[in-house]
Amino acid sequence: MPATAATAATALPADPMVPVPYRITRVARELSDTFTVDLVPARGKAPFRFAPGQFNMLYVYGVGEVPISISGDPADGARVRHTIRAVGTVTDALRRLKKGAMVGLRGPFGTPWPLDLTEGCDVLIIGGGVGLAPLRPAIYEVLNNRDRYGKVCLFYGARTPDDILFRGELEKWRGRFDMFVDVTVDRATGRWAGPVGVVTQLIRRGGFDAYHACALVCGPEVMMRFAVPTLNEIGVANDRIFVSMERNMKCAVGFCGHCQFGGAFVCKDGPVFRYDTISKLFNVREL
Repeated sequence: MPATAATAATALPADPMVPVPYRITRVARELSDTFTVDLVPARGKAPFRFAPGQFNMLYVYGVGEVPISISGDPADGARVRHTIRAVGTVTDALRRLKKGAMVGLRGPFGTPWPLDLTEGCDVLIIGGGVGLAPLRPAIYEVLNNRDRYGKVCLFYGARTPDDILFRGELEKWRGRFDMFVDVTVDRATGRWAGPVGVVTQLIRRGGFDAYHACALVCGPEVMMRFAVPTLNEIGVANDRIFVSMERNMKCAVGFCGHCQFGGAFVCKDGPVFRYDTISKLFNVREL
């Protein structure tokens, strides 16, 4: 990948194993088990630069650390935003923190969504559940540079209407004339009148040129496994499909080996992978 302003952000800090103190300036509940925190440096005001798709390691003092994708706008260097689902000891501890609390931050780490390579193409963004959070910076980046891309389509699926992440932004994006947004739920409740079913059912509805499209996919692995053949069926080749494979990361720099995926390490060689480079391993559930 050629060096660009986006990919330059992948450079590691001077000592990637040392957490930098950050202060929480905002905590917002998104869903019953999901929340967003905004962080600023505890010392100094240096802007935080990252590329869409990268992640940080967040450290709760006395508890441990966890990899979390950055979910904010890459153009906003004044704060670092993470949307987190509370599913374990560290993320539960993060949920209990209040405005003003301190956390340690290492990063950014990992490979970004290849938005420089998708310029001139139709862009398909396919998310499931909290997988929309790692995709949101890519959406911001595309919309901030809208003239560089063809048709932009966002397909998102959630379990129920109450589980729809970033509902306000989805409604705002859906109101744009230069973007197609479609949302589905696995199970309709309340007054939901939208589509019901898996997100892959939406993909054929965008009116894009599949033979000149690139797809960014993030969500539960079962969703991604079904999304890829659906994209193949309509003409999107594997070398134009990119998936985020965040899993089992512990150190973020390839020392511990917890995230080894075949011959690759998710933390260093991912989390974003071009699908044709991992297709032989992707459906091996033991990995």
